[in-house]
Amino acid sequence: MEYFKLNNGNLIPKLAYGTWLIKNSDAYKCVSMALEAGYRHIDTAQVYRNECEVGRAIREYNLPRDDIYLVSKVNACHKDYKSTKRSIYNSLRRLGVDYIDLMLIHCPQPWNEYGGKNHYYKENVEVWRALEEAYKQGKVKAIGVSNFNKKDTANILDHCEIRPMVNQIEVHIYNTPLDLINYCKNNDIIVESYSPIAHGAALDDKVIKDMANKYHVSVAQLCIKYTLQLDTVSIPKASSKEHMLDNMKLDFEINEEDMKYLSKLNKNIIW
Repeated sequence: MEYFKLNNGNLIPKLAYGTWLIKNSDAYKCVSMALEAGYRHIDTAQVYRNECEVGRAIREYNLPRDDIYLVSKVNACHKDYKSTKRSIYNSLRRLGVDYIDLMLIHCPQPWNEYGGKNHYYKENVEVWRALEEAYKQGKVKAIGVSNFNKKDTANILDHCEIRPMVNQIEVHIYNTPLDLINYCKNNDIIVESYSPIAHGAALDDKVIKDMANKYHVSVAQLCIKYTLQLDTVSIPKASSKEHMLDNMKLDFEINEEDMKYLSKLNKNIIW
């Protein structure tokens, strides 16, 4: 297992298992399989509505709690201190754990305004204040943001007491926001890449298939390795044990020329 070091000194596994769009009824089985396959970093969120079964799988698996890195996210509908504080407590209750390893603000805007002109700068500072409090109390071991662009991230940096440790954003071969990635790196913020296989769109791309064949790997493996070689955490999702295991077979290197080539295949395929 390989790790990045966060700016508070904590370690975060480079490869995670994502649970977006996994129903609560399926989450126990999927997370249990992921842990059995060797994943030690599990990513969920309040809005996924599967925290209960994700937490049950983690609690019932035969591993010490400290061996599993658990991430959740404050629903983007919470844009004030009080509701955020309450939501963190509710996540802990649903997950059935004493602490969450990493808690993120899921989005700078409420979901129905995602990408809009209102960035909720003042409101996100209040949300961040609730995360800082939970961090100081040990309820969460690290705090960060998700889907934050440079301006949104700078707003937190300008008003925070505790700096963000992570920014989880959409990164894949079709969407490589190098400017934002480098901005985060320069501010000692680890980037996490969600949807590294471009929501499955990359699987049928002949150019990417040919590149994968060159390295004798699957398209999924190439896509995941691409995000890892950008020095980001990669969060693939799979529902079968076979795919979970395949997604962990990453003992190859994409050469620098091919990395540059892949980074230019931007098709703006984002969620």
